[in-house]
Amino acid sequence: MSVGPDGYVRSPKVERNLNVSFAALFSGDLGEEVIKYIRSITIESVSGPQVSDDELRHLEGMRYLAFIIQQRITLGKKDE
Repeated sequence: MSVGPDGYVRSPKVERNLNVSFAALFSGDLGEEVIKYIRSITIESVSGPQVSDDELRHLEGMRYLAFIIQQRITLGKKDE
């Protein structure tokens, strides 16, 4: 068993399949465009001092999910 980027324990085979699937899904021009969009609304988004605690928590959750997607793509490319 192994722990994936999302913190869940799965078999190495399932982890590899997920990673390869993410890499395949987000490959090519369309996949790169979607990743650019996800990054623009999460990782590259800057909040000012007026942001509420709830808004900040929501943004951090979105950033975490973007990180998981990016990690799976990177790991999947290594396994291709």
